[in-house]
Amino acid sequence: GDRMWHFAVSVFLVELYGNSLLLTAVYGLVVAGSVLLLGALIGDWVDKNSRLKVAQTSLVVQNSSVILCGVILMIIFLFKTQLLTLYHGWLLTLCYILVITIANIANLASTATAITIQRDWIVVVAGEDRSKLADMNATIRRIDQLTNILAPMAVGQIMTFGSPMIGCGFISGWNLMSMCVEYLLLWKVYQKTPTLARKSAKVEASELKQLNVKKESDVKPAEGVQLIVEKDVTGFEPQQEKEVGCAARIAEPFITFRDGWVAYYNQPVFLAGMGLAFLYMTVLGFDCITTGYAYTQGLSGSMLSLLMGASAVTGIMGTVAFTWLRRKCGLIRTGLISGAAQFACLILCAISVFMPGSPMDLSVSPFADISARLFENEPLPTIASPEPEIIFATGMPNLLNGSIAPANSDPEMSPEPVPLISVSLLFAGVIAARVGLWSFDLTVTQLLQENVIESERGIINGVQNSMNYLLDLLHFIMVILAPNPEAFGLLVLISVSFVAMGHIMYFRFAQKSLGKQLFVCHTPDPKAAPDSSPPGNTSTV
Repeated sequence: GDRMWHFAVSVFLVELYGNSLLLTAVYGLVVAGSVLLLGALIGDWVDKNSRLKVAQTSLVVQNSSVILCGVILMIIFLFKTQLLTLYHGWLLTLCYILVITIANIANLASTATAITIQRDWIVVVAGEDRSKLADMNATIRRIDQLTNILAPMAVGQIMTFGSPMIGCGFISGWNLMSMCVEYLLLWKVYQKTPTLARKSAKVEASELKQLNVKKESDVKPAEGVQLIVEKDVTGFEPQQEKEVGCAARIAEPFITFRDGWVAYYNQPVFLAGMGLAFLYMTVLGFDCITTGYAYTQGLSGSMLSLLMGASAVTGIMGTVAFTWLRRKCGLIRTGLISGAAQFACLILCAISVFMPGSPMDLSVSPFADISARLFENEPLPTIASPEPEIIFATGMPNLLNGSIAPANSDPEMSPEPVPLISVSLLFAGVIAARVGLWSFDLTVTQLLQENVIESERGIINGVQNSMNYLLDLLHFIMVILAPNPEAFGLLVLISVSFVAMGHIMYFRFAQKSLGKQLFVCHTPDPKAAPDSSPPGNTSTV
């Protein structure tokens, strides 16, 4: 249900606003900004409350928001003409704002659900068996990849043979049914795993700063031996309880935000987390930007759908590679090998920039398009009225570059076809790189699970999500500043550079963690913590 909604909400917003990407862009900006600002607060809320309460609350809020949003969208689709005439269209604008707001709440609740289930519950359920934890992580990611294929297909067929209103109704009904099933399954898992009922107390914010003063660079334990250790708080005197004033309550979220980022910076796996975040600063993925560029290069919608399917298949292959590499080489080395594989594949993307068919032209300023519109008052490109059956194939290129072809022309029907060597190499590199990408993602995920103490799992993973969204937001800003296809090759080179920087950060983390054993074939990876582990540590795996 969540994947259906993530796919459909953008399509619904495009349909509502006359086949314009404006509402979709606003929604994406609101979502990224909200997680960036509230990620630490969401994680802190996850840490301070019982596991069952957090999981159930976030599940109900997420699905209820999607259901409500679907109902509102159905009303808008039914009565859009009448809403346009009421209060000079302001009522319809209010409905748009309401839809984006509720959809953003659903996304924040989805973030909380992902943190508590994929970063906390799974660690407790796996217990001290690290191999089991790795297998569970890989299984969850495979399910995620499969739903990324099946959910858009299901919604797309319903909207194609039905209507957007029927699609809204189907998604609302599906989320209502799935909420009940998921709620029951969560309860059964909670009942069968008694350790989920036990949770370490949240360290106070005033102590958090003092407890996170030692950097991971001071130690170089062997892989599999560096286990998380519960912080010793016995040396701190309990402070007298004081009445919390209004000013303190107002300042509390800002203090939590600050302390969350400080705690994240002082984590042993800080560089690994930053390395993962840097991979989000890229145009080398199957998002609207790369799809729009592909349309300008002559790829059809059906071809793109096949490429997206191939991308999902290689993503699943990456989860299989992760479990195999981890058994053979250890967890940290798996990240190194995965990163090297991803970067090697992305070299094809860099080469494609200089191949025949690439529109890259260094003589054209990357900012010429936007500067002309801002300072020379040139009008923004408008979307033509294309034929219904090719609406997305013709509208997207005109949005990205109004000067590449006349507004009423079809790139696929151009008398001078664009050579496909460049775009073929580009997508070959993107698809092949998914194997290394998802293996690397699973590696960093498990490193965070194993090395972040139980009382800070929520806030640290919340900040990690914020970092991911921050770099993702920067890549959209980069495209806004240089939107013309002649500059896309430059964006590809910048993206490859950021991926390289991310893997350099991870290499530095691996070097600090393993020292001279970095290139040793294999270090034993014990399933359980050594007997010398502190008895208070219930989250080691």
